[in-house]
Amino acid sequence: MEILYSDGGIAVCVKPVGLDSEQGMPQALKEQLGGEIFPVHRLDQNVGGVMVYARTRKAAAELSRAVQEGTMVKEYVALVHGQPPEQGDWEDLLWKDARKNKVFVVKRVRGGVKKARLEFTCLERREDTSLVRIRLHTGRSHQIRVQFASRGFPLVGDHKYGARDSAPAPMLFSCKITLPWEGQTRCWESLPSWA
Repeated sequence: MEILYSDGGIAVCVKPVGLDSEQGMPQALKEQLGGEIFPVHRLDQNVGGVMVYARTRKAAAELSRAVQEGTMVKEYVALVHGQPPEQGDWEDLLWKDARKNKVFVVKRVRGGVKKARLEFTCLERREDTSLVRIRLHTGRSHQIRVQFASRGFPLVGDHKYGARDSAPAPMLFSCKITLPWEGQTRCWESLPSWA
């Protein structure tokens, strides 16, 4: 596993597709770095990319606060079907059906409905797909996948949300994390081969 940065408090790494972010990743980091590893955010198992983990309880509290206050900024790249606008700022209401592990865009607030917001820029248009860069303002389950699919632009490989292609997993990657750490704004970035 690629480690982008490590000190006594945090470890920043590139999570491979297929590894669980809440159990598999901490175990792999323990084997590589030693000591305790605390997850503070998550990525779906079938999504890869840049993640930060705490190495102490104090760092876990700091990082959790950064997530809650919105000072940890997460950016993604995705390959989507179709031609979305050049850029967008989308806000939706999302509801998760826990039994089906599937999320839906809904029109009105009811129990369990949460606001979701993201901004994106189209980086490249290909024959029938587009490469987009996304900044999350909220971290909802399957948020990027649902917000794009609900507008007719499912992620390539995202068969749960309407893609009809042969890619084995959603073409979604956490490409950059920016956060305050030790008095500075720090950022780490990595891109997948398909981007």
